[in-house]
Amino acid sequence: MIPFPPTKPLRFGEFVALMALMSAMIAFAIDAMLPALPVIGAELSPAAPTRGQLVIPVFVLGLGLGIMVCGPVSDAYGRKSVLLGGLVLYVGGSLLASHAMTIEALLGARLLQGLGAAAPRVVATAMVRDLYEGRTMARVTSIIMTLFVLVPAIAPTIGAGIIALADWRAIFYAFVAFGLVSGLWLFLRQPESLPLARRRPLSPSAIGSALAEIGTNRAVMVYVAALVFSFAPLFTWLSNLPIIFDEIYDRAATFHLWFAATALIAGTASMANAQLVMRLGMRTLATFAFTWQVLVSALFLGLLQIDLPAPWNFGLFFAFMCSTFFTIGLTFGNLNALALQPLGHIAGIGSSVVMSLSTIGAAVLSVPVAMAYNGTPDTLVAGNLAFAGAALALLLYSRRFATADMA
Repeated sequence: MIPFPPTKPLRFGEFVALMALMSAMIAFAIDAMLPALPVIGAELSPAAPTRGQLVIPVFVLGLGLGIMVCGPVSDAYGRKSVLLGGLVLYVGGSLLASHAMTIEALLGARLLQGLGAAAPRVVATAMVRDLYEGRTMARVTSIIMTLFVLVPAIAPTIGAGIIALADWRAIFYAFVAFGLVSGLWLFLRQPESLPLARRRPLSPSAIGSALAEIGTNRAVMVYVAALVFSFAPLFTWLSNLPIIFDEIYDRAATFHLWFAATALIAGTASMANAQLVMRLGMRTLATFAFTWQVLVSALFLGLLQIDLPAPWNFGLFFAFMCSTFFTIGLTFGNLNALALQPLGHIAGIGSSVVMSLSTIGAAVLSVPVAMAYNGTPDTLVAGNLAFAGAALALLLYSRRFATADMA
């Protein structure tokens, strides 16, 4: 039992800031490590330095495993206790990683850190759904996404700065600080958002009935599929961008600066969405974003057939890249809110299912497009066109069963 738990609801701004901080924890834990990967491989696995790259996928693996657990557990035992427990695992994994003397120990600690990070990823979203719904939830999610998108713009620079001042192990102390600040803020200020009367027992039958309800809800599954096609370009771009900047445009040395600029532009999309969604609606904005991306992708695919000289060819590519990331900023919050709209009574497991399906589905779809890279941006743009077209078709189909409050 938490002594003297806070009961007064947080004001809108403070609540959004707390949820944004927790959501940004995952992006920071991934992107801040990027500058350290070569050093980690050389120090902990000199015979096979490429094993240092496993620091990222092992964290994501832990995150994926934890996502499916945290939602149902928070439906049964409340959001706040699960969030605090996840943050304890996150901090503990970070401390173990900072003292790891072998690559195996480091990877084990990163797996534990990823398991802990699943709580703020899933339960924070469920907490938002406990307190808000419809367009207001989409607005909250969009504001949270603004910080979530901005973090990758600065995290690699922060990681590089920490390495320059200390060494790669000090990055994990930054993760510890991140987790402690979030945990103390949550503990001292945020009341429990799921009352006892709305909790669901943690039993196979209860989980099975919830999964059956989610799987047979046509609206939820359509919006989850649209989320898959919305996320797939992001994974494809992240896989191909470094090599495209290096091999095609000879800008490998400045890649992090161009990527930071793109992340900042994507952040403005989330801010714009937070302002527009209350007037225009979630589905309307997402439909517009995908329509725009279909048109822009088709136009750019045609322009690629023209051999433009430098720097015009790169300028055109960068503009298209910004357009793609801007579109993601206009769709994620809206589609996530639409998918969770009918699941308020099972928001925990609903968040788990929506996030896991959309993440895994997008990753699977992105692999063949990323692997089809042929030394030109053509396959990337064609994949972008196909994904945006599929998402647009799904949203147009959703008009058959959408209610007025979800428009």
